[in-house]
Amino acid sequence: MPDDDNDVGRQMAPYLTLGAQLAAAVLIMFFVGRWLDAKLNTSPWCMVGGLMFGIGAGLFQFIRTVLDLAKKEEK
Repeated sequence: MPDDDNDVGRQMAPYLTLGAQLAAAVLIMFFVGRWLDAKLNTSPWCMVGGLMFGIGAGLFQFIRTVLDLAKKEEK
């Protein structure tokens, strides 16, 4: 029985990290934008740009990962 629990955990692991990956991309680019705004005195434009880039990149990675996982499940 413990092998079944371990197998389920292994199958769920990629899905459990998707939210954290999306949040990390958004937060990292937000703070990079804030840092650039402080250096270039362009507040809030780099922050907004970084936030938009982080959202786009995070969603792209999220969708790509979900599609890859769906293909693996079909096999």
